[in-house]
Amino acid sequence: MPNKSQINKEEIRALIPHSGLMCLLDSVIQWDDRSIACISHTHRDAGNPLRREGRLSAVHAFEYGAQAAAVHGGLRARETGETAPPGYLAALRDAHLYVQRLDDIDSALEIFATRLFGDRANTVYECRISASNTPIAQGRITIVQRT
Repeated sequence: MPNKSQINKEEIRALIPHSGLMCLLDSVIQWDDRSIACISHTHRDAGNPLRREGRLSAVHAFEYGAQAAAVHGGLRARETGETAPPGYLAALRDAHLYVQRLDDIDSALEIFATRLFGDRANTVYECRISASNTPIAQGRITIVQRT
């Protein structure tokens, strides 16, 4: 994956509709037209809005993947002078979880999303989430344009 410019949290917030604590990604470390790699430490934040009873379920790893896909769509649109249309997570397929919780993982989450097909807000991404090269979750998500 060629390394286009790295992106910080402030720029991520400008690309996706998630604001405040709901913006889960800390930075984009690499991206190209097909894929994106992001880093996050927010799974350890006690204020993470997805926590319930102090815990963050591993199922929320797919929200990290969906946000990476949204950032990727925003970056691709920005390169052509456009703004990505709003979309929503419409489907999750072939989902696999390798842990029960995210909040007890000490390492940063590494979030990878690869666009399999589609364009703009109607796309399918393969997402992989890991920590220190240990698999956490993987699956395919479908993003559909909000009408």
